[in-house]
Order: sequence, then C-alpha cells, then structure tokens
Amino acid sequence: MPEGPELHLASRFVNEACRGLVFGGCVEKSPISRNPEVPFESSAYHISASARGKELRLTLSPLPGAQPSREPLALVFRFGMSGSFQLAPGDALPAHAHLRFYTAPPRPRLALCFVDIRRFGRWDVGGEWQPGRGPCVLLEYEQFRENVLRNLADKAFDRPICEALLDQRFFNGIGNYLRAEILYRLRIPPFEKARTVLVALQQHKLSPELTLSQKIRAKLQNPDLLELCHSVPKEVVQLGGKGYGQESGEEDFAAFRAWLQCYGMAGMSSLRDRHGRTIWFQGASPARRNPREHRGVLRTEWRTLHLQARPLPADEAHSEAILSKLQPSSPRGLASSRTQKPPQLLRKGRGGGDGQPQVGLPQHPPLGTERHHQQGFSREFGVDKGGRGAVKAWGLSCHLTCPPPSLPQTPKHQG
Repeated sequence: MPEGPELHLASRFVNEACRGLVFGGCVEKSPISRNPEVPFESSAYHISASARGKELRLTLSPLPGAQPSREPLALVFRFGMSGSFQLAPGDALPAHAHLRFYTAPPRPRLALCFVDIRRFGRWDVGGEWQPGRGPCVLLEYEQFRENVLRNLADKAFDRPICEALLDQRFFNGIGNYLRAEILYRLRIPPFEKARTVLVALQQHKLSPELTLSQKIRAKLQNPDLLELCHSVPKEVVQLGGKGYGQESGEEDFAAFRAWLQCYGMAGMSSLRDRHGRTIWFQGASPARRNPREHRGVLRTEWRTLHLQARPLPADEAHSEAILSKLQPSSPRGLASSRTQKPPQLLRKGRGGGDGQPQVGLPQHPPLGTERHHQQGFSREFGVDKGGRGAVKAWGLSCHLTCPPPSLPQTPKHQG
C-alpha cells in the first residue's frame, strides 16, 4: 500500500513528467469508477502536484488566454492499495486508468493517468486536505512532533505502539512497512503501550551546552522514535524511482527490497492486528494478543494431548480392542487419520452387517454421551458414531473411558 514516501515520489514524478507539457480539453473519467466527475475544461492548462502525508494534491492551472476563462482547480488523491500516476500515449492507455488528463494538440497526444488496479483510491474535487489528518512526517517534522507529544493523553495512545503508528491524526504518512522498520531499528516491542513508549520523549532534551553540530550528531547517532518517523521515510524517498512494488519497475523494487531490514524478511515474526493488517517484528508472537492467529497451533497441541489419552481401569480385552483402532497408521500421527476411511465397526443398529451381534466385541448399549462428543470422537479417532468410547475433557487432560460390559450405562455427560 502506498505510504508517505510513495505519495511524495508520485508528486515528484508528476512535476517532472508534466514540466513543459500543455494539457487541454475535458478531464475524462472511466465509467466504472465510483469517484466524482471532474468539472473542468480548458483549452490550455498546466498540471502540478504536491504531497502531504498520504495525500497528493493535483492542481490544474489554466494558461493566460485559455478558453473558457476560469480559476485553477485542485484535486486531492488518496491512493488506496494500488494507486499511481502514469504518463502514456493517448492511443495506448494503461489498464485501470480511471482518470485521464490529455495534452493539447499539435504535439502527439499524451495522457496523464491515475491508475488504480484495485479501485480503492479516491479523489476529491476542491483541493482541501482531508480534515483530521496530522502534520506530514516528511515535510512538517516540528509540527508533527509537537502534535504527538501534546496529545499523549488521547485514548489512541492506550493502544499498542504498532497500532498507534498507523493513526493518521498523529502519524500522517506512516504505514505498514514503515512502522515495522521503525520499531525494528529501535528494538521496541510492537505490542508495548504507545503512551509508555512516547511519554519519556517529553523530557528528552539535549544539553544547551552542546554546539549545533554536536546536537545534530547526537540525533543521528541516537534517534528516538519520532525522529525515525521522519528520517526513515526520507531514506525511501532517497532511493528514487516511483515507489515500491514490482509494478514500479524491477530496478525500483530491487533497491527497496535491499533496503528493508524487517518487513517481510526471513526470520521475522508476523501477526495480524485487530484491523486485519499484518505487523512484522522480531521475536516470538504473543498468542494472547490475537488467539485467532494461533488457532492452528492450539488445535495441533490439542491433538497432541489426545495421543496421551489413557484408559481408565476397565475390562482389558475391551480396552485393547478400542485402543487398537486409535493407533496412527503413519508417523504423522492422529492428524493424518482424518484422510483415512474410518473402520466400520457396526453396520446395522449395534450389530454386524447381517444384523447379528458382531463377534469379538461385548454387547452393551452405547455410552450416553452427548451427540457432539460422539461426532468429535469419531472424527478425531476414526471410530464410528456408535462406538464404545467417549471423550471426557477436564481442562487440558483427556481420558478414554471404556467401561466393561458388566457395568451399568454411564450417566449422561453434563459438561
């Protein structure tokens, strides 16, 4: 997803690509886009761009003498998941070009296109930055720092620092890969409370006795989190190109990939936050933060516990007959038994295929276990729903009860 550096690079691209070009005519919108029409027409105008955080402003400025006479118009873009600008021949537009600005004749017709494959990008007519967004981490560092430290009492800082860093009211321009790189460089646990991490910065002041060069050197050698929110995006901008992702060109992507230290790198852990966004970090995943992410692990552990199931004192012959059905047929253990056809112990009622009692097994009514316990037992262990066993679980221990034929029927499970 394009973040602050990518929007800044996009504005630089527009300014460089459109320098010297004269555009004319109407602004054309694709019929499938749900964004608003752009009510602008001029026989000759220039296009310029500027960026702030995760927004880009495109300004259409009519030239003197252009018809009809009108004031400049500004559009504010948010790129969503895949937005970008491209300059292409007018007769060979790129796919998913949802907004198009054509050059005026007599030159070969070109088109500046807003391309958005996933169509999450948005534009607003009027040119106002989205209200509620904080100062840009790239271009307004002093205001950005003051805004964060002044509002530490806000409930946004009750959340983990990895979530607070995506709040555009305070960290306008920081996104998923930037937060991972910033926290990794400072070795800050991503699930530490944001206020706990940031409150110490309110008292962090350099000695007034230091010279200007000494202060600069100290900041470069020991930057704090807010300083990295400014310097790390600047590093991405200095990589050049149009941004990250293979659609930006293999050379751009290779340089960005070599720059990464944490995001998507081998050996790093990942976890989804409560908004479904993946956070990359170093260290073990805290399962308690998001049990859904660790459900597979917990299920595997639950199966492992079943391997240790032990029969209660009962008729030995009957117990051995049941336990022989529970032995895994492959080194993968019981998990692989799901793919195997369960043995058919009983066919009609509680007897064999001819309706007669099955030889070798004692005849007694099935245990009065709940239906869902019987189904779970048959799926996990490969015995039929009418089998002579039941699973009882207390906490994390599991027991296989195999009462002998002479015992009365076990009372129904109440748990």
